[in-house]
Amino acid sequence: MNEELIISGRNNHLIDPHLNIWHWQIPLYLFLGGMAAGILVFAALYFIRGKENEYRTAVRITPFLTPFLLVIGLFALFLDLRHKLYFWQLYTTIKLQSPMSWGAWVLMLVTPVSFIWCALHITDIFPRWKWKYSWLSYLDTFFNRYKKQLAWVMLISGIILGIYTGILLSAFNARPLWNTSILGPLFLASGLSAGAAATLILSKNPAERKRFAQIDLIVIGIELFLIVHMFMGFLASTQVQIEAANLFLGGPYTMSFWIFVVIIGLLLPAVLEIMELKTFHIPAVLPAILVIFGSLMLRFIIVYAGQASRWLY
Repeated sequence: MNEELIISGRNNHLIDPHLNIWHWQIPLYLFLGGMAAGILVFAALYFIRGKENEYRTAVRITPFLTPFLLVIGLFALFLDLRHKLYFWQLYTTIKLQSPMSWGAWVLMLVTPVSFIWCALHITDIFPRWKWKYSWLSYLDTFFNRYKKQLAWVMLISGIILGIYTGILLSAFNARPLWNTSILGPLFLASGLSAGAAATLILSKNPAERKRFAQIDLIVIGIELFLIVHMFMGFLASTQVQIEAANLFLGGPYTMSFWIFVVIIGLLLPAVLEIMELKTFHIPAVLPAILVIFGSLMLRFIIVYAGQASRWLY
């Protein structure tokens, strides 16, 4: 009979310390990127469907937030880089098997597209706007001619960006909490919910607000389903993934996750939106703000809790 000695460095601060390699910059970037993706997806979708006038805020107004969200998110990502002057090396190659490479190139595409979309609708914000240079007027005419094709690019890249914010984490096999295929769809749904909430805040059209409240309710339901499915997968898996789930089931992240994300960020706004749709006088801004807060907290808690989970070795 052979004896086998298994040595683990888990919970030994000299071998496997509790490392928070990623700090606030990464969850903020994931949140802002996901919210921008949600806004762009709805803008493109309703333009393609010919609902531009019916859902004017979603198509023409809310997208003006996306350049700011993306630039702030990219700046947060830049701050996290250890060797900041070498960021350009991400664009010297394309690695299809690398989520980070996908994200870098999608951001390179979606950021200028968001600026172009805003430029095409700038007169909705500034009615007297005139382009100072003739070449800018030419570009405006050119992109207006191919606006539907631009909307398709925006729709596809927005969906990829929304999923990428979750897949970026799930590709890290060394962290059991992140190593699940649920994070991609979950972060996409969360970004769509935050995007719908942004339109709810900005829109003054009752019909448009009603439609986006209904959309947000559906997406919240999808988020809750994905969260339950994620925990069911963890609890039916290996011991380390059960321990990863226990971070939220009696562990140090239990209160923050279930109160800030599930109750305040999902269940409470869902109840308020149902009451609003049932003609109760609920300020539409309130559930929208709660949804955005919950979407932000989801990224922060998943990122920090994921770094506390680990495999035996």
